[in-house]
Amino acid sequence: MAWQLHYTSARRGPTGRAGFQFVAETPGLPDGVRAGVTPYLSYRPPPDAPLSPDEAELEEFPVSLLYDTVGGRPLLLRSRYLGRDYSGRYGNFFAHAVVAEPCELEGLRPAELWRAPLWTHGPAESPALDELDELTPGAALDPEALAAWLAASGSDSCGGTTPHTPRNSLNDPYVTLAGLVDAVASVLARGHGRVVLVARDVEVVARWIAVVSYSLPVAAAARLSFVTYTADPEGAAQRLVGTTPGVWAAVRHRTSHAFAVDLGEGTSSKASPGPSRFARTVAACWRGADFAGLDALAELARLDTATLDGAAVLLALCRGDATVTAEEERAAAGLVSRWDALPDWVWRELAPGVASMGLELALAVHRRAGAAPEHTAALAVAATRAALARPGAAGLPAVHAACPAEVRDALLDGVVAGLAENGHRDVDPAACDLLYARVERLHGFPDVAVAVLASVGRRRPASRVAVTGELLRLAEESDGVEGVGAALAGVWTEPPSALECVELLEAHPAETAGHPALAELPSRAFARQGETFADAMTLRLAARVRAVLPDGRAARDAEAVRAHADAVTAEQPRDAARALEELAGSGADPALADAAFDAAARVLCRRPPRFRAGLLAAASTPVRARLGGCWTAELPARARAGRAPLRGAEIGQRNDLVEVVLRLRTRGVTEPALETWARAAAGRWLAARQLDAHLSGEPRLREALKDLLAEARGR
Repeated sequence: MAWQLHYTSARRGPTGRAGFQFVAETPGLPDGVRAGVTPYLSYRPPPDAPLSPDEAELEEFPVSLLYDTVGGRPLLLRSRYLGRDYSGRYGNFFAHAVVAEPCELEGLRPAELWRAPLWTHGPAESPALDELDELTPGAALDPEALAAWLAASGSDSCGGTTPHTPRNSLNDPYVTLAGLVDAVASVLARGHGRVVLVARDVEVVARWIAVVSYSLPVAAAARLSFVTYTADPEGAAQRLVGTTPGVWAAVRHRTSHAFAVDLGEGTSSKASPGPSRFARTVAACWRGADFAGLDALAELARLDTATLDGAAVLLALCRGDATVTAEEERAAAGLVSRWDALPDWVWRELAPGVASMGLELALAVHRRAGAAPEHTAALAVAATRAALARPGAAGLPAVHAACPAEVRDALLDGVVAGLAENGHRDVDPAACDLLYARVERLHGFPDVAVAVLASVGRRRPASRVAVTGELLRLAEESDGVEGVGAALAGVWTEPPSALECVELLEAHPAETAGHPALAELPSRAFARQGETFADAMTLRLAARVRAVLPDGRAARDAEAVRAHADAVTAEQPRDAARALEELAGSGADPALADAAFDAAARVLCRRPPRFRAGLLAAASTPVRARLGGCWTAELPARARAGRAPLRGAEIGQRNDLVEVVLRLRTRGVTEPALETWARAAAGRWLAARQLDAHLSGEPRLREALKDLLAEARGR
């Protein structure tokens, strides 16, 4: 089943209050769903959209369809701009959210719900919405229709205006598709980053999202979060993000890290070495409306670049494609050797071509098809020779994968001995990964062990704690082994996470305290936290540092982290002020202390005016001034500069901060910079009226406001 929620600005909602709120929902909504949906509820029109649109113009505003997960459940959220709200102010929008159990989307690409019949265009009259027993997709984005659209498209498919423009590498939709598939696969494989689609028409963005979704395995498509339109592509949490040219022109200089495709020209923001084999195969399948080929790729592929390409090569081999290179064939051999669940049709298609295959693939297919080769010592020697034929044993993984299980240990022993004998220190990364998985085979060859461990630790962050333990053990067991210190420094070149530091301190407390390259890791972990100083793992690290490393920079940084947490979780203003004073005087690294203070100020900025005023009153003059500066900086540009008119949330932010100033005045406390800003912000006629209404029921604050306005007029 699936639950629905409606969200908009209403004069009087179910709770009796006015403003943006949930106005209807399915009864029995699971705990946490409403709070999980809330962060996704926003809509800002494109900068070039009409400021006061009529009904016809409202229909031209882009519709935002968002797909993500909330608490492990799929979230589909459709938002459209409504223009005015109940009070006549512009900025209102309507959001229709659907939260489903994962099984409801089984076999369904979320993009198929772009024009689904379940969506409503405005809030329901009743606050109780029906459960959805089935998520029925719309008919506009089925694969056949999309293939026809791509085939009929030139530059127009990408958001252009001239359907008869001659097709070339800039406006060929299949070239665009190949680049998009590679970019999206890379983002999904990394687990972070985003791909931005820029087009005037949101329908074009939706179609491209659907095409990319159909091009990926079902499991990968389920992980492909997306939004068809946002005015904040820089801040979007989704992997595939749609926006308009006007928005992109304003923000592209701040999002240079994102891969962006201008669908109007078929151009991307970053140079590419050319599409991968997988991307080329996907584009060819769409060009030929070969849906069976797409299904076969989805059946073979898993989401990492090597496996995707290996799946495409494997499909090409099954179809007798003569363009497969020796390097691609080796990738296919690795794929065949690693996977236990390849479909039966793969073996039937590959078996006739064994005679023309390279050794690695032929052995793999022969073994997996059930006719094992002779297991002899000669095979182990030959495999070792083949593995060492390329620098750094670059051929080891493929040869190892091709070998029968009975000779693999002998192969690894021969390779390690050969590397030690030849003095190889630059071992191939893939060979290092394989040898690390059999780390006991490295005992007795410390130089090779150091090279392998250093390579694995540098490239695989998840292994760094375990690799560090192996290096420390190696240094203890092998007196005089060289390179351990440099290897440790190289493993931890990238700052560690809080979890890594905790695991390291718990597993090797004495060694961490006694080794400079390790002792500085907690401080580096704190520095990379951004605004997450108060998360549980960071606080656990701070406590562990105080226990294991009670002196030095790491301890001071841990105290700053602890003070930040005390400040943002304080229930009383005086406690928050005391924590901020400790943070400001913690003696921690200046950059860390500043970041922690600013992050705390931003969190405290969301507290009610009464709390914030009490905090400022309890703080010292320097801390009060710094807090005031941070809070002023958090205001939107117009509110910060005291300009008018303000809209929507900007008014509320200004009113709250002016209220803080007024409450301070009633306590006999002033902060000069805040006072100056407040006089400028409240001095306009409309602002004064809005503030007076905001303070209704607060006689003392209204009197203080009058004094403030009098000072503003006198100045």
